Amino acid sequence: MKTIGIIGGMAWQSSAEVYKIVNELINKKLGGQHSCQCVMYSVDLDPVLILRDEDNWEKLADMMEDAVKRAEAAGADFTMICSNTMHKTVSAIKDRVSKPILHIADVTAQAILDKGFKTVGLMGTKFTLTQDFYKDKMERDYGIKILIPEEDDIAFIHHVIYEELDYSIFSPESARRFVEIIEKLHSKGAEGVILGCTEIPLLVKQEDTKVPLFDTTTLHAEAAVKLALED
Repeated sequence: MKTIGIIGGMAWQSSAEVYKIVNELINKKLGGQHSCQCVMYSVDLDPVLILRDEDNWEKLADMMEDAVKRAEAAGADFTMICSNTMHKTVSAIKDRVSKPILHIADVTAQAILDKGFKTVGLMGTKFTLTQDFYKDKMERDYGIKILIPEEDDIAFIHHVIYEELDYSIFSPESARRFVEIIEKLHSKGAEGVILGCTEIPLLVKQEDTKVPLFDTTTLHAEAAVKLALED
Protein backbone atom coordinates (compact mmCIF):
# COMPACT_ATOMS: atom_id res chain seq x y z
CA MET A 1 0.00 0.00 0.00
CA LYS A 2 1.30 3.45 -0.91
CA THR A 3 1.29 6.14 1.76
CA ILE A 4 -1.21 8.95 1.13
CA GLY A 5 -0.13 12.45 2.11
CA ILE A 6 -3.20 14.40 3.22
CA ILE A 7 -2.84 18.19 3.26
CA GLY A 8 -5.66 19.30 5.54
CA GLY A 9 -6.94 22.08 7.73
CA MET A 10 -8.81 23.98 4.99
CA ALA A 11 -11.06 23.48 6.86
CA TRP A 12 -10.42 20.80 9.46
CA GLN A 13 -14.05 19.61 9.35
CA SER A 14 -13.75 18.32 5.79
CA SER A 15 -10.20 17.06 6.39
CA ALA A 16 -11.54 14.89 9.19
CA GLU A 17 -14.12 13.54 6.75
CA VAL A 18 -11.39 12.68 4.24
CA TYR A 19 -9.46 10.79 6.92
CA LYS A 20 -12.62 8.88 7.83
CA ILE A 21 -13.46 8.03 4.21
CA VAL A 22 -10.00 6.78 3.22
CA ASN A 23 -9.85 4.52 6.26
CA GLU A 24 -13.34 3.14 5.66
CA LEU A 25 -12.57 2.47 2.00
CA ILE A 26 -9.28 0.72 2.73
CA ASN A 27 -10.97 -1.47 5.32
CA LYS A 28 -13.83 -2.28 2.94
CA LYS A 29 -11.40 -3.29 0.19
CA LEU A 30 -8.86 -5.20 2.30
CA GLY A 31 -10.98 -6.42 5.21
CA GLY A 32 -9.77 -7.52 8.61
CA GLN A 33 -8.30 -4.69 10.67
CA HIS A 34 -6.75 -2.94 7.66
CA SER A 35 -6.71 0.84 7.71
CA CYS A 36 -5.21 3.56 5.56
CA GLN A 37 -1.46 4.10 5.52
CA CYS A 38 -1.26 7.88 5.46
CA VAL A 39 0.31 10.99 6.90
CA MET A 40 -1.53 14.27 7.42
CA TYR A 41 -0.12 17.77 7.57
CA SER A 42 -2.82 20.17 8.70
CA VAL A 43 -2.27 23.88 8.14
CA ASP A 44 -3.57 26.71 10.31
CA LEU A 45 -6.55 28.08 8.36
CA ASP A 46 -6.51 31.67 9.64
CA PRO A 47 -3.22 32.71 7.94
CA VAL A 48 -4.47 31.04 4.75
CA LEU A 49 -7.61 33.18 4.79
CA ILE A 50 -5.64 36.36 5.44
CA LEU A 51 -3.35 35.72 2.47
CA ARG A 52 -6.33 34.76 0.32
CA ASP A 53 -8.11 38.02 1.15
CA GLU A 54 -4.90 39.90 0.31
CA ASP A 55 -4.88 38.07 -3.05
CA ASN A 56 -1.38 36.85 -2.18
CA TRP A 57 -1.46 33.59 -4.11
CA GLU A 58 2.33 33.53 -4.44
CA LYS A 59 2.67 33.28 -0.67
CA LEU A 60 -0.16 30.74 -0.54
CA ALA A 61 1.69 28.65 -3.13
CA ASP A 62 4.78 28.76 -0.91
CA MET A 63 2.65 27.63 2.04
CA MET A 64 1.16 24.72 0.08
CA GLU A 65 4.60 23.75 -1.21
CA ASP A 66 5.91 23.65 2.36
CA ALA A 67 2.94 21.53 3.49
CA VAL A 68 3.40 19.06 0.63
CA LYS A 69 7.13 18.77 1.28
CA ARG A 70 6.49 18.09 4.97
CA ALA A 71 4.11 15.26 4.02
CA GLU A 72 6.68 13.90 1.56
CA ALA A 73 9.38 14.01 4.24
CA ALA A 74 7.08 11.99 6.49
CA GLY A 75 6.85 9.27 3.84
CA ALA A 76 4.00 10.23 1.49
CA ASP A 77 4.17 8.60 -1.94
CA PHE A 78 1.74 11.18 -3.31
CA THR A 79 -0.31 14.00 -1.82
CA MET A 80 -3.87 15.31 -1.93
CA ILE A 81 -4.71 18.91 -1.02
CA CYS A 82 -8.10 18.76 0.71
CA SER A 83 -9.41 22.07 -0.60
CA ASN A 84 -10.79 22.92 -4.02
CA THR A 85 -9.82 26.59 -3.73
CA MET A 86 -6.20 25.85 -2.82
CA HIS A 87 -5.84 23.88 -6.06
CA LYS A 88 -5.26 27.31 -7.59
CA THR A 89 -1.68 26.86 -6.33
CA VAL A 90 -1.06 23.40 -7.83
CA SER A 91 0.15 24.62 -11.23
CA ALA A 92 2.77 26.74 -9.45
CA ILE A 93 4.07 24.05 -7.09
CA LYS A 94 3.71 20.73 -8.92
CA ASP A 95 7.21 20.95 -10.40
CA ARG A 96 8.70 22.15 -7.10
CA VAL A 97 7.76 19.01 -5.15
CA SER A 98 9.03 15.45 -5.49
CA LYS A 99 5.86 13.36 -5.62
CA PRO A 100 2.61 13.61 -7.60
CA ILE A 101 -0.25 15.79 -6.37
CA LEU A 102 -3.63 14.16 -6.95
CA HIS A 103 -5.67 17.00 -8.46
CA ILE A 104 -9.25 17.20 -7.22
CA ALA A 105 -10.53 18.60 -10.53
CA ASP A 106 -9.04 15.68 -12.49
CA VAL A 107 -10.84 13.05 -10.42
CA THR A 108 -14.07 15.05 -10.46
CA ALA A 109 -13.91 15.49 -14.22
CA GLN A 110 -13.44 11.76 -14.68
CA ALA A 111 -16.55 11.06 -12.59
CA ILE A 112 -18.52 13.52 -14.74
CA LEU A 113 -17.33 11.89 -17.96
CA ASP A 114 -18.15 8.46 -16.55
CA LYS A 115 -21.75 9.67 -16.25
CA GLY A 116 -21.69 10.83 -19.86
CA PHE A 117 -22.32 14.45 -18.86
CA LYS A 118 -21.01 17.39 -20.87
CA THR A 119 -22.47 20.36 -18.95
CA VAL A 120 -22.45 20.69 -15.17
CA GLY A 121 -22.99 23.36 -12.56
CA LEU A 122 -20.35 24.34 -10.03
CA MET A 123 -20.80 25.31 -6.37
CA GLY A 124 -17.87 26.63 -4.34
CA THR A 125 -16.12 29.66 -2.93
CA LYS A 126 -16.19 32.87 -4.94
CA PHE A 127 -12.56 32.19 -5.89
CA THR A 128 -13.35 28.78 -7.37
CA LEU A 129 -16.44 30.14 -9.11
CA THR A 130 -15.13 33.42 -10.52
CA GLN A 131 -11.49 32.64 -11.27
CA ASP A 132 -10.31 30.47 -14.14
CA PHE A 133 -8.07 27.84 -12.52
CA TYR A 134 -10.87 25.30 -11.93
CA LYS A 135 -13.36 26.05 -14.70
CA ASP A 136 -10.69 26.32 -17.40
CA LYS A 137 -9.13 23.00 -16.41
CA MET A 138 -12.51 21.30 -16.73
CA GLU A 139 -13.24 22.88 -20.09
CA ARG A 140 -9.73 22.75 -21.59
CA ASP A 141 -8.62 19.32 -20.41
CA TYR A 142 -11.94 17.46 -20.43
CA GLY A 143 -14.37 19.37 -22.66
CA ILE A 144 -16.82 19.87 -19.79
CA LYS A 145 -18.87 23.06 -19.89
CA ILE A 146 -19.20 24.72 -16.48
CA LEU A 147 -22.20 26.79 -15.38
CA ILE A 148 -21.86 28.97 -12.29
CA PRO A 149 -24.54 30.47 -10.03
CA GLU A 150 -25.81 34.03 -10.26
CA GLU A 151 -23.85 36.77 -8.50
CA ASP A 152 -26.07 36.95 -5.40
CA ASP A 153 -26.02 33.17 -5.09
CA ILE A 154 -22.20 33.15 -5.30
CA ALA A 155 -22.07 35.66 -2.44
CA PHE A 156 -24.45 33.54 -0.37
CA ILE A 157 -22.52 30.30 -0.96
CA HIS A 158 -19.24 32.01 -0.07
CA HIS A 159 -20.72 33.46 3.13
CA VAL A 160 -22.12 30.12 4.26
CA ILE A 161 -18.83 28.30 3.63
CA TYR A 162 -16.69 30.70 5.65
CA GLU A 163 -19.15 31.99 8.24
CA GLU A 164 -21.14 28.82 8.92
CA LEU A 165 -19.58 25.57 7.68
CA ASP A 166 -16.06 26.48 8.82
CA TYR A 167 -17.56 27.01 12.29
CA SER A 168 -19.46 23.69 12.17
CA ILE A 169 -22.78 25.49 11.76
CA PHE A 170 -25.11 23.45 9.55
CA SER A 171 -28.27 25.47 9.07
CA PRO A 172 -31.38 23.85 7.53
CA GLU A 173 -32.21 27.23 5.98
CA SER A 174 -28.80 27.41 4.29
CA ALA A 175 -29.15 23.81 3.10
CA ARG A 176 -32.51 24.63 1.52
CA ARG A 177 -31.06 27.67 -0.25
CA PHE A 178 -28.14 25.58 -1.53
CA VAL A 179 -30.59 23.04 -2.96
CA GLU A 180 -32.52 25.87 -4.62
CA ILE A 181 -29.28 27.09 -6.24
CA ILE A 182 -28.47 23.56 -7.39
CA GLU A 183 -31.90 23.17 -8.95
CA LYS A 184 -31.62 26.60 -10.58
CA LEU A 185 -28.37 25.50 -12.24
CA HIS A 186 -30.13 22.33 -13.39
CA SER A 187 -32.95 24.39 -14.92
CA LYS A 188 -30.32 26.32 -16.91
CA GLY A 189 -28.92 23.16 -18.47
CA ALA A 190 -26.62 21.57 -15.89
CA GLU A 191 -26.89 17.79 -16.07
CA GLY A 192 -25.34 17.56 -12.61
CA VAL A 193 -23.69 19.86 -10.09
CA ILE A 194 -20.18 19.76 -8.62
CA LEU A 195 -20.00 20.36 -4.88
CA GLY A 196 -16.73 22.17 -5.47
CA CYS A 197 -15.89 23.01 -1.89
CA THR A 198 -14.95 20.22 0.49
CA GLU A 199 -17.27 21.62 3.19
CA ILE A 200 -20.44 21.68 1.07
CA PRO A 201 -21.04 17.88 1.27
CA LEU A 202 -21.27 18.32 5.04
CA LEU A 203 -24.40 20.43 4.42
CA VAL A 204 -26.00 19.04 1.25
CA LYS A 205 -26.41 15.35 0.42
CA GLN A 206 -27.54 13.54 -2.71
CA GLU A 207 -30.81 12.60 -1.01
CA ASP A 208 -31.67 16.32 -0.77
CA THR A 209 -32.14 16.66 -4.55
CA LYS A 210 -32.81 14.64 -7.68
CA VAL A 211 -30.05 16.55 -9.49
CA PRO A 212 -26.91 14.35 -9.69
CA LEU A 213 -24.24 15.72 -7.35
CA PHE A 214 -20.48 15.31 -7.58
CA ASP A 215 -19.12 15.28 -4.04
CA THR A 216 -15.50 16.35 -4.51
CA THR A 217 -14.51 15.33 -0.98
CA THR A 218 -15.57 11.72 -1.51
CA LEU A 219 -14.37 11.53 -5.12
CA HIS A 220 -10.92 12.80 -4.10
CA ALA A 221 -10.72 10.29 -1.24
CA GLU A 222 -11.85 7.42 -3.47
CA ALA A 223 -9.22 8.29 -6.08
CA ALA A 224 -6.53 8.47 -3.40
CA VAL A 225 -7.41 5.00 -2.14
CA LYS A 226 -7.42 3.61 -5.67
CA LEU A 227 -3.97 5.08 -6.29
CA ALA A 228 -2.68 3.84 -2.93
CA LEU A 229 -3.69 0.27 -3.74
CA GLU A 230 -2.32 0.18 -7.29
CA ASP A 231 0.73 -2.02 -7.87
